[in-house]
Amino acid sequence: MVTHDRIARLEFGSCLDMLEPVQAVTAHVGRLVGLDEDALHWVNVAVRESVINAVQHGNQNDRRKRVCVEFLSSMNNGSAELTVLVRDEGQGFDPSELADPLSPENLLRPHGRGVFLIRSLMDEVVLQRMPEGGMEVRMVKRALR
Repeated sequence: MVTHDRIARLEFGSCLDMLEPVQAVTAHVGRLVGLDEDALHWVNVAVRESVINAVQHGNQNDRRKRVCVEFLSSMNNGSAELTVLVRDEGQGFDPSELADPLSPENLLRPHGRGVFLIRSLMDEVVLQRMPEGGMEVRMVKRALR
């Protein structure tokens, strides 16, 4: 059985100025859960990409729309895990329709690698439209024993 304990929840208007405080909390929470320095770095990159996507693509830089970042810790089969949820209030999208950033026609595009990167860095990633609107990215990183 997996039980989650909420460690922290941040909610703010869509503004990239919030990236630095979000990353400071991410690093602190990751250390509390027991992530090593490499895992902390990759979680920070994934959270940063998720927040940028929420602000720019989800909420279209509309400061009236909120971004929520929630940090949960849990134990699963004796291993500590950090779960990070990033939600926006945008229109949402179908993740299956994302272009493959590795296909030749997309290699030189300046955008379109964020979700691919997040999936590569985290142990689990789920993208879903929320019933009340917006998107949620749910990311899990497991601490090494």
